[in-house]
Amino acid sequence: MRDNIDEIPSGGIGIKIIGKIADELSYTRTSDGRNCLFIVKYYQQPGLVRSQHRSQDGFFKRAIDVLNSFNFRFQKQRNRPPEPSYNQQVQKFILQVNTDIKAVAQVLSWVEQLDPLPIPLAVLHQCKLAVIEGFTNAVRHAHKNLPLETLIELEIMVFNEHLEVKIWDWGEPFDLQAKLKEELHQKNLY
Repeated sequence: MRDNIDEIPSGGIGIKIIGKIADELSYTRTSDGRNCLFIVKYYQQPGLVRSQHRSQDGFFKRAIDVLNSFNFRFQKQRNRPPEPSYNQQVQKFILQVNTDIKAVAQVLSWVEQLDPLPIPLAVLHQCKLAVIEGFTNAVRHAHKNLPLETLIELEIMVFNEHLEVKIWDWGEPFDLQAKLKEELHQKNLY
């Protein structure tokens, strides 16, 4: 059995932390009957131009879109591959672990594969925290009554300007948005 599971603090702290870290956050049921916690964290690497969807609007966005389109057509005409996208996938990491709180050390070791990548340090620490919180939430809540052998799958996709974290569990789904609103409401009461 999972002896130490009751020693993990509860009370929605993990969802609060993940909610504060994530730039985009969702929790959905997948077609194979699992749930997927999806966390996106944006950042900008030193020396890269900020992506269009984050900073430009109106006239400037349209002007850059036209220039990018022209640049792509020009490069294609000269039989050159287009410049790499600022939002290009750099690396992908996948891990499957049992529903065991002791596996948190294995999860943390797995996340440390990100350390040598050119990710801002603050984002790297936030990603590690979000992954650990997401994993412990899956163990503590989603898999609370499931066998230890039930797998939790984790995936991190690193792009030039953002990270995407996915954590799949086999538990009963819950309404993430309602939970976040409940947490916000409780915060406003105090």
